Amino acid sequence: MSTPKAIQPPLRIMVVEDDPGIRRYVEAAINCQPDLRCIGSFDRIQPSRLALATNAPDILLLDLGLPDGHGIELITYCKQRHPQCEILVITRFGDDANIIRCLEAGAQGYIPKDAFDPDISRFISELRQGGSPISPRIGRKLFSLLRQQSAPSQSSGTTARSTPDETGLSSREAEVLNLIARGYSYQEISGHLTISLNTVRTYIKQIYQKLAVRSRSEAVFEAAKMGWLPAQLMRPDR
Repeated sequence: MSTPKAIQPPLRIMVVEDDPGIRRYVEAAINCQPDLRCIGSFDRIQPSRLALATNAPDILLLDLGLPDGHGIELITYCKQRHPQCEILVITRFGDDANIIRCLEAGAQGYIPKDAFDPDISRFISELRQGGSPISPRIGRKLFSLLRQQSAPSQSSGTTARSTPDETGLSSREAEVLNLIARGYSYQEISGHLTISLNTVRTYIKQIYQKLAVRSRSEAVFEAAKMGWLPAQLMRPDR
């Protein structure tokens, strides 16, 4: 007789968006999914901070241009209180400075509103599988910025660059880091390296600790600046 699987509680999602139409749409899109639940919906930073002080969402969806401040404040605050929370920025800002600041602060994804997919569950599923939802336009910007950051050290013959093993990364952790940079999800890394999903999560946790980062995006930035990653970061099969 087989043992029934334990029922997983719905993912707890918080929404911060000052456009009432978009906010209501996102709330409805979340609540119509049985495995998702909106635990808070706000249009400003201050009430969002108060809610985060007493609630631990699994996912935070937020805009940047809010009436009482910049959404980067909430990203930093949320990551300090709830390091495991996945953060997806959905905003009209697509400039380099905002992209870098949000990813370095710990956001896992960055989607401009003009590229926003009505199927919000797709973005959420990608986050929970270890992915980083980024629109093609933002992805192109990001890879361009990474190449620019690594170019000075690559062109200088006198600049010494560290290697992954010099920071304490094992060869397997270095492999996982490279796959993270190429956009593989945790599940895909598991299949590619023939290791369990839990083992993948353990390696990634160790990588984050050794690089002193808190997210996939920060890990990729650090590795790129150190010259560990190839110039072409896109997956070879895409």
